[in-house]
Amino acid sequence: MEVINQNVIRKDTTLLSITHLTQLLHYVTGFGGFIVPLIIWLSSRRTVEGMNEHGKAVINLQLSLLLYIILSIPAILLLGLGILGLIGVAILGFVLPIVNAVKAANGETPSRFLTIPFI
Repeated sequence: MEVINQNVIRKDTTLLSITHLTQLLHYVTGFGGFIVPLIIWLSSRRTVEGMNEHGKAVINLQLSLLLYIILSIPAILLLGLGILGLIGVAILGFVLPIVNAVKAANGETPSRFLTIPFI
């Protein structure tokens, strides 16, 4: 019996949208907004068309938001400018995953607004 490795690449826009929406777990549970999309991306990046691009966008956004939070905390001492930074990070972290989920459902490339390309 011979086993043939068939790499079937499928188009699954629903999974791409779910990957973006799992970033919102930070707002619901307080954790999981980085781990769950990372697991989805790593497990299906070779089998779902566009997952590698969308997964990288998700991870880059989460790492960028973490960096912005780390920079905003000491900036609170500078006339409270860090509070504005934290509010901006909260808004960006809530709106951009929803925008990217809609774009993924429509088959478009993800938005990289204020995202630093780490990966």
